[in-house]
Amino acid sequence: MAKKNLPQNWAAEIELQVPFHDVDMMEVAWHGHYTKYFEIARCALLDQLDYNYPQMRDSGYAWPVIDLRIRYARPLRFQQWVVVRAEVAEYENRFKINYQVRDRATGTRLTKGYTVQVAVDMRSEEMLFASPPVLLQKLGVA
Repeated sequence: MAKKNLPQNWAAEIELQVPFHDVDMMEVAWHGHYTKYFEIARCALLDQLDYNYPQMRDSGYAWPVIDLRIRYARPLRFQQWVVVRAEVAEYENRFKINYQVRDRATGTRLTKGYTVQVAVDMRSEEMLFASPPVLLQKLGVA
């Protein structure tokens, strides 16, 4: 489980401006693009942990997303600057990352969500029911 006072490298934030190619005719970001914004923040978090997708592969584990939830509170709009935060929420039996999207200027929360990933041994293609030691080492809890 994640602790109340997260270690500094257990959270990452990225800033992005909603591009034209992500919006509909009402200049609102299409709902499917939010997962892309989550992924960008997740990769920033994984880089901090030195366990991004190439390191996962090299450690012998794939980490597919098995659950994704998004709560759309307010729309993201064309050219709006937002901050997307990703933080570790759980790690023992699954790898859960929480996300928040906030307006950069006001701090207003616009969207929240989470992803759940599980470790899969790439040799046997078996899903693990506990996170492998490499993740615990990267998080500094092993």
